[in-house]
Amino acid sequence: MSYESKFGFGCMRLPTTDPNDPTSIDQELFNEMVDIYMEKGFNYFDTSYAYHNGMSEVAIRKAVVERYPRESYQICDKMPTWALTSEEDNDKFVQEMLERLGIEYFDVFFVHNVNIPWFKLAENAKTFEYIKKMKEDGIAKKIGFSFHDNSKLLKEVLEKYGDFLDIVQLELNYLDWEDPAIEAHKCYDLCVEYGLDVYVMEPLKGGVIVNQSEDIQNEFKEFNPDKSIASYALRFCASLEHVKIVLSGMNKMDDLLDNCDTFENFEVLNESESKFLEEMAEKLSSKLAVPCSECGYCVDACPEMIPIPEYFALFNRSKNQPESNIYKNYFDKLGDEKIPADECTYCGTCLDYCTQHIDIPEELEKVCEHFEEGFSAYSGAP
Repeated sequence: MSYESKFGFGCMRLPTTDPNDPTSIDQELFNEMVDIYMEKGFNYFDTSYAYHNGMSEVAIRKAVVERYPRESYQICDKMPTWALTSEEDNDKFVQEMLERLGIEYFDVFFVHNVNIPWFKLAENAKTFEYIKKMKEDGIAKKIGFSFHDNSKLLKEVLEKYGDFLDIVQLELNYLDWEDPAIEAHKCYDLCVEYGLDVYVMEPLKGGVIVNQSEDIQNEFKEFNPDKSIASYALRFCASLEHVKIVLSGMNKMDDLLDNCDTFENFEVLNESESKFLEEMAEKLSSKLAVPCSECGYCVDACPEMIPIPEYFALFNRSKNQPESNIYKNYFDKLGDEKIPADECTYCGTCLDYCTQHIDIPEELEKVCEHFEEGFSAYSGAP
């Protein structure tokens, strides 16, 4: 496999016309991005039943399926594990996904977001056995699962089902590579041990890696002014031998063009670059208030529906960019009828669903304290 063919289009965060409405996909812009991506020889699209509240699949049908020959592209979709209540649900969801996409088979099909609670749901619904039959029947060419947990659970899943699976999709990036909470390196090694291909999600950790403080941005410019911060993160992942696809979620044309350039002119990460990224990972980790990747699974689990990732994103920005308008933005969000962070009841439901293993209730308390103090300091409010 060439390095160029490793570049996948992640369709979890497509361009929208209304930032507060995930279903408002900017179809015209997405079509343009797809055309450039395909013209340059790339062809892998990753979606899910849940992305954009189901509209990601519809957008792919309009941009790709209805405009290109079936053999010219690959589509990966995922079973909504959290919604499984019975064995019959497997077929119900798969038929709905095929209809939304307008296709007769999946090139790749995953059990979505395997973690401790959702692995139990998948087992109860016999979903791994179901996707095995999907492959036998030609409904899926390759099968596997996306994974958001530690190496202990990964080993358990692989011991049970690894003999008939093809792929594991891992959250993998240079920031998480040696993080003891994420165990990206250990999980990668386990996949290699079991002979499975690795597909990479969150190479930019939900944007955390590129949304850095000015001093870290300057260090990247000094190291090499001709390469973007994102390009290093993508090359880190794609340089790993057993990584076959690296997904990048792109909602801006500039991001697409930069990523295309990275893979069209791919260079394996060299020793000095690897060492530099290790140093940057340490610095970035020390500056992060909360290592949130903004996946949103915690919001779905939260009984109060607190927009946790939005508050964590503002918390991180305020640490790196201590400007008065950031504190104002926090309170503006409350004015937009968002559920306040201090509505957290400490029930702990979110903890099992956090892909980053963050103590969310404790961090939300810090968010409240930080923004109340910061807003008072900048505005003179009581």
